[in-house]
Amino acid sequence: MTERSNWKSRLGFILASAGAAVGLGAIWKFPYLAGSNGGSVFMFPYIVISFTIGLALLIAEMAIGRAGKGNIVSAYTRIGGKGWAFFGYIGVLTGFCVLCFYSAIGGWTISYTVDAILGNGLVADQNALGAHFGALVSNPYIAIGYQALFLFFTGWVVAYDISKGIERLSKVLMPLLFVLVLIVIVRGVTIPGAEKGLSYLFSWSPEAFSWEGLLAAMGFTFFSLCVGCGCMLTYGSYLSKESNLITGCAWITFLATAASILGGLMIMPAVFAFNLNPSAGPGLTFMTMPAVFAQLPAGQLFAIAFYLCLVVAAITSSVSLLELVVAFMVEKWQMPRVRAVIAASFALLFVGSFCGLSFGPLADFKIAGRTIFDNFDFLTSNLSLPIGGLVVCMLVGLKAWKQMREEIRLGSHVSDTFMQVFRFMITVASPILILTILISGTVADQVIMLVILITSWL
Repeated sequence: MTERSNWKSRLGFILASAGAAVGLGAIWKFPYLAGSNGGSVFMFPYIVISFTIGLALLIAEMAIGRAGKGNIVSAYTRIGGKGWAFFGYIGVLTGFCVLCFYSAIGGWTISYTVDAILGNGLVADQNALGAHFGALVSNPYIAIGYQALFLFFTGWVVAYDISKGIERLSKVLMPLLFVLVLIVIVRGVTIPGAEKGLSYLFSWSPEAFSWEGLLAAMGFTFFSLCVGCGCMLTYGSYLSKESNLITGCAWITFLATAASILGGLMIMPAVFAFNLNPSAGPGLTFMTMPAVFAQLPAGQLFAIAFYLCLVVAAITSSVSLLELVVAFMVEKWQMPRVRAVIAASFALLFVGSFCGLSFGPLADFKIAGRTIFDNFDFLTSNLSLPIGGLVVCMLVGLKAWKQMREEIRLGSHVSDTFMQVFRFMITVASPILILTILISGTVADQVIMLVILITSWL
């Protein structure tokens, strides 16, 4: 039996877990979702849901990990029984699939950082920026090369013991991330006209409220806290019994939420100051922000800082996804950690390259009207992650409530009232949120979801 490591410090655990939660979502996804869904009417519901239902889900998943003291498959088996192992395998597969397409985006962040250092790509012409992005994603050698480099950096960190690799890196990169973010924010909010972006984010506009925006906020809460696939469960398995699970998860939620708000502050003031489109969608980061930097004094320096933020955020999140897969391989098959990292990385590059090529040679290859990249994103974000969340709710709130209740109380002194509210969140509020996200898609999406659910429970 391979001896399991533990976090060496509470700070290291919080920063590593916050890094897993922050990821590209805070800087890449939050700004364009806020820009497309009314700004403040998206952000305020997101904050409320994060500190209620989101926090409860995070505590539940961490508790499973600490109680199970193993990878997601062994933890589910020890707590729920052999029948629950199936959902553990789904979790490992989900983490693998997320990293397949996530590594492609990670490669883009490295490419744009290199371009910023060389002074390339900082032009105000939107057509030229679109062509620049298209040249990157359509060239298989460049796209896959940067994707491989991103996976190499991720694997290099995970190859070390948890305390020497992920924990040590997080203590450096997370403070660095917040410093870089603040530098870009200070410059952005001092641009004439930036106040319009601040107003868009923080001034409540009831007329902008929409059901679609609320659903987007609910979905992003799930995405931003990285719950459902087992990453947080794996991190929780390295926690000591003396650790205060509740305060630790509260800090993680705070840092993840703060990072998303700061991500909005990085982008929205500058976008409004230069009269660009805040609802540009996923391309906001890669095809709008270079136009901003091109019009700023010393814009190249701020572009370097901005894209370094993206690289740091991407790495801190990708190591948690790879750790999920590697922890399973090490414990299930008794593989040395380094060998497991190498094997997983090559498998991820092979499968992930099809995601990376979805914007080039494989752009016309579609299944159910989606590219390979889009299908990996859809199946994980819209189906397997929410289903994973439901499994956490049922295991903690119903199947093993007595054991989980005592596990959560270890290291923290909470009242019976708190535990009653927590159980309500896990057994009622969270399932309602998750099911709402699941059924909010198209009829075809709902049919796929129902087939997966029925097959899983049978």
